[in-house]
Amino acid sequence: MKRAILVLGYLLITACSPQTDSQAPGAADTLIPYQTKTPSLTPENPAGLVVSFETPLPTSTAFAYEVQLGDTLSQIAEKFGVSLDDLRTTNPNISPNSMSVGTELKIPSNPSNPTGASTSTPVPATVKQIECYPTADKGMWCFVLVHNDTLNVIENLSAQVTLVDVEGQSLASAQAISPLNILPVAASLPLIVFFPPEIPPNARTQTQILTGIQLLSDDPRYLPAIVHNTLAQIDASRRNAKVSGTIRLPDNSNPANLIWVAAVVYDRSGRVVGVRRWESTAEITPGASLPFSFEVSSLAGEIERVDFVVEARP
Repeated sequence: MKRAILVLGYLLITACSPQTDSQAPGAADTLIPYQTKTPSLTPENPAGLVVSFETPLPTSTAFAYEVQLGDTLSQIAEKFGVSLDDLRTTNPNISPNSMSVGTELKIPSNPSNPTGASTSTPVPATVKQIECYPTADKGMWCFVLVHNDTLNVIENLSAQVTLVDVEGQSLASAQAISPLNILPVAASLPLIVFFPPEIPPNARTQTQILTGIQLLSDDPRYLPAIVHNTLAQIDASRRNAKVSGTIRLPDNSNPANLIWVAAVVYDRSGRVVGVRRWESTAEITPGASLPFSFEVSSLAGEIERVDFVVEARP
């Protein structure tokens, strides 16, 4: 996850307090409030700034897993549907008797997954669009919008994005990552990657889902938080929006001590034009709510709507 944090650092500015805005609009700004709509799918292959290629079939990819409290090698092997021998072979430097919490293991892929448990083989998430925006210094931001068509929450989604020139020759390739650790059922989130200079503005894109696992419904690492009462106030330029709302935990939930909210902004044609993540370490007890407020901006074009996705952890 260290690489992911560094990549997102270019675009996502986080806040730790739910009471303080990370940025404040100028006194002359006129804010236009509107109630945000229920998240909806963006159109297939919308007319955009880049050419979107069809996503190749996923390939088997080793998945990184952080050891949790109480984990053993045999339990981890069973959870991911791989053999204990394969797990040991893939992690020759890991001692089963001295694994500490946070130790990173590589989970070998098992496409057959006979147990039906979470697997390191990428799940069939749908890539809805690929949008890239050149920067003034000839870098390029790319958003790969992924939708969860499965019946389970997906964890640790990533994709490989390759830029090619007009002749189809590869210019650069990098991994795009999600602003959250999970993608809820029926939700969409952009995977994000930045290509440093110099990238031709007419570069085209290809993408392939690399990682992603379906979680069991009772996975204790994530809690069923809900975002409601959302509001977006767009300024006169329609390039910036102040967003707010509340996060609520069900009465039968465990308390949450870490909350992430991703705000994804779209233009009128349904293209992703920006995203930002807000964070809070304030505890939410079951049945209680936590307010949030922060600002999000567009990289290109006017903001038409803002969608929210939340992640809550104990």
